[in-house]
Amino acid sequence: MKLADNKATLSFSNGSPGVELPVYQGNMGPDVIDIRKLYAQTGMFTYDPGFLSTAATQSAITYIDGDKGELLYRGYPIEQLALHCDFMETCHLLLYADLPTASQKEQFSKLVTNHTMVNEQMQFFLRGFRRDAHPMAVLTGLVGALSSFYHDSTDINNPQHREISAIRLIAKMPTLVAMAYKYSMGQPYMYPQNRLSYAGNFLHMMFGTPCEPYQVSPVLEHALDRIFILHADHEQNASTSTVRLCGSSGTNPFAAIAAGVACLWGPAHGGANEAALNMLHDIQAQGGVEKIGEFIRQVKDKNSGVKLMGFGHRVYKNYDPRAKLMQETCNQVLAELGLEKDPLFKLAKALEKIALEDDYFVQRKLYPNVDFYSGIVQRAIGIPVKLFTGVFALARTVGWIAQLNEMIGDPEYKIGRPRQLFTGAERRDVPPLDQR
Repeated sequence: MKLADNKATLSFSNGSPGVELPVYQGNMGPDVIDIRKLYAQTGMFTYDPGFLSTAATQSAITYIDGDKGELLYRGYPIEQLALHCDFMETCHLLLYADLPTASQKEQFSKLVTNHTMVNEQMQFFLRGFRRDAHPMAVLTGLVGALSSFYHDSTDINNPQHREISAIRLIAKMPTLVAMAYKYSMGQPYMYPQNRLSYAGNFLHMMFGTPCEPYQVSPVLEHALDRIFILHADHEQNASTSTVRLCGSSGTNPFAAIAAGVACLWGPAHGGANEAALNMLHDIQAQGGVEKIGEFIRQVKDKNSGVKLMGFGHRVYKNYDPRAKLMQETCNQVLAELGLEKDPLFKLAKALEKIALEDDYFVQRKLYPNVDFYSGIVQRAIGIPVKLFTGVFALARTVGWIAQLNEMIGDPEYKIGRPRQLFTGAERRDVPPLDQR
């Protein structure tokens, strides 16, 4: 970042002397006012619930322009990456700041492939969970437990440790997610196959059985790979900020990523595609396509409490650039599996049509977002709704690691310590028990 030509002046109406604050410019996006010395100069903090106007870090990884509907990984538009690259290339880009050459891609993919197996004792660890436990509860435990198996990569301040833990996490997340699924189903775990691609291997571990060879569908393989790319990173969101805050204490990378998994579990964050599918199931249970009109009327009624899930976005004000890509993939998957006439997917298409044409939704820019389409795709593939967020965590792991490594390498980084505006009781003395 560089100093801007102007400075910000903070003045006070009570006659206290004003304060000049430096203004910095990034390569894109809003300028930032540097308030690091504000407390020392004034004895005051800033107040920003949710950090909606606060830049807590400088980053060179992901850039979002919500007004333009733009998402860039290391400067590359998400549309181009999804069309011309696979997930392994995207991982290399996020981790090392450059797209790989053909030889670099082969070397990186081979490195990830060679670390996809997990320690056999993880199977015994899994047995401690109930079969009906939520997959995100299981995944949080499994990721955190990795640190107990890999003592040679737990020093977050050691670049070599960070490197090998990054590869291990990217490689083992599909295996762990598939193991959590197989455990819930009472089926045997499937070992990863080095001959398969990253997405193909995940499909094999999820849906293969020892009874017969599993044939990976190229259409479904491509669909999952695209889901992984579109969800790989998304700037300083809640889970990424959690990983950074957790990692700022110096904890090991596995613990920091486990914290990100736990944060992603929340329905306001990673659970959005799960919520969208649950909404479709609810409409289907009430009568399906014939009841869409009634559902839309309830959505428009502010007093009904009914919400339209999977539409609009907190950051993207005009459209979600990932949604169009996912819409294409959604149509391909439904056609490949012959599910265009499936009642639930017909319902989804009808709801999509209304949202794109009804003036109420058009004016409010409540367009279908990436969560709406990715939920439909995963459901069509056969991934259970409860596992949607686990797949999201699998894809986002590389982004979390890239952000964590960037923070550790930043000479300005410090342990996170937000401040507060205290509104509790003032100092008081504890009365004796008989006088309370």
